[in-house]
Amino acid sequence: MQNFNSISVENFIKTIYQFELREGKDTRSGSIAKELGITNAAATDMARKLASKNIVAYQKYKALKLTADGKKMALHIVRRHRLWETFLHQVLGLNMHEIHQEAELLEHATSEFLLDKIDAFLGNPTTDPHGDPIPNKNGVIEKEKEVLTLSAAKVGECYEVCRLVGGHKEFYDFCQANKLTVGAFISINKQYPHTKMTEIEIGSLRISLHADLAGMIYLKKLKKSAEHISSTSKNG
Repeated sequence: MQNFNSISVENFIKTIYQFELREGKDTRSGSIAKELGITNAAATDMARKLASKNIVAYQKYKALKLTADGKKMALHIVRRHRLWETFLHQVLGLNMHEIHQEAELLEHATSEFLLDKIDAFLGNPTTDPHGDPIPNKNGVIEKEKEVLTLSAAKVGECYEVCRLVGGHKEFYDFCQANKLTVGAFISINKQYPHTKMTEIEIGSLRISLHADLAGMIYLKKLKKSAEHISSTSKNG
């Protein structure tokens, strides 16, 4: 596997990996360029460069795909990022946005030796504070239970928030203000397919979210009743 140390290359590969997993995200060069704040031409040049190294599968006007080697590289970058997020949150008490911003910097300058020490110090966590799975040192992610986005949740069902997928401060501020934190219990009141809105109830709050936001919040189904969820949320 090729060893690339360039920050721009690592960010490019990680973004493709993350977009491949995200609902409603495509991995065409233009989409990657927009996320990274670079020109379409620069993204295309990067894709061609990585394709020549068998890291990315590139076809003009088509979605970019990581090769097996590319996915290994992406998982390694993701592991560094998420272990740093966990350390910064648990040890230094940084908030959800702060840990993301700082991990973006630290992930590019961390040796395998230090990463293994951090992993052991934290007790080999399998998820980070956002609920995202942390690959182990072999690039393997522990198989998680069935999850779905809030926008795909069924009306009348009860769920637990298990992952928040976002990099912007505004997203985390909104979630914090509305108690949409990892581990929170919610119930789905209504789904509005035409307007792409989802109405949820969390504790004493009833809020509506657009699909763009609801698609960044992942849930796992609970067997508890809506009444129990509401009671627990209000008491907690």
